[in-house]
Amino acid sequence: MTLAWFLQNLLNGLSMGSVYAIFALGYTLVFSILGIINFAHGAVFTLGAYLTYLLSVGQFGINGLLAGWQLPFTLPFPLALLAGAGLSGLAGMAVERLAFKPLRARQADALLALVSSLGVALILVNLIQYLFGAEIYSYPSDVLGSLPPAFIFKVGGKPVAVRTVQIVLFVVSLVMLAALAWFIHGTKAGKALRATAENQDTASLLGINVDAFILGTFFVSGLLGGLSGTLIGVSFGLSGPYFGVAYGLKALAVIVLGGLGSIPGAVLGGLVIGLGEAFLPPDLSSYKEAVAYALLFVILLVRPQGLLGGTTEQKV
Repeated sequence: MTLAWFLQNLLNGLSMGSVYAIFALGYTLVFSILGIINFAHGAVFTLGAYLTYLLSVGQFGINGLLAGWQLPFTLPFPLALLAGAGLSGLAGMAVERLAFKPLRARQADALLALVSSLGVALILVNLIQYLFGAEIYSYPSDVLGSLPPAFIFKVGGKPVAVRTVQIVLFVVSLVMLAALAWFIHGTKAGKALRATAENQDTASLLGINVDAFILGTFFVSGLLGGLSGTLIGVSFGLSGPYFGVAYGLKALAVIVLGGLGSIPGAVLGGLVIGLGEAFLPPDLSSYKEAVAYALLFVILLVRPQGLLGGTTEQKV
């Protein structure tokens, strides 16, 4: 083990862990408000990656309904990223109206809402496949403009390479985490959102429009999902309409690891899993996808409520 090896894996782990964190925050926000896991979040993750690809490249391949169809314009990647994330936020709002609000109005069991979100997820994924096809897509090599592919510096006489896309992943994730923290803790809307998460009935009596804040939460959740889907897509490509499923399951591991409903826990859980994957020995790299669940298993044995989760009291 050398210092260069340590720094290389540290940078890799922080860049991926930060993306896991903002993706998992989408789950956490919805869970903190409704106490339900939104299984459609992984599909919104995929949708965001595809929409940003379409806006930045302008066309798809030979399969799907939109094969050969070309946009009359393309956007620079930063604008495409923002537009794709915004459209994903609107998709998140549509999920809330289709899968959650009708059941909430009937005061249906939470399990039915969970199953409903799973159904919407399947519809979204199949719609993506119908429109865009099932083949693998990769962002163009010049998607980040004139920036070099990587920055290389030496530590102890050995090279440490930092891919430009890793820097983009980390910086964008930090900006989103800081913006979300400011919104929740530094604005009146954020305080109202926290009040809604604490007790919807009391929040309603205080004059807070609970339904509007739930809808807004799904917009922010969808925006975070679409943004993280694009960042993963830029780094590894779009491996098909179902590529969000694996990352969605990993994000579930992140929020359970950090503590259900805990925003700092989601951030910490994402970083722990990202670093765990990065520091996996090379001869075990084929087991990288199992790292999140192995860490989750160990943590739940020691601390069932997660790293930063609190115990809840049930009164009878």
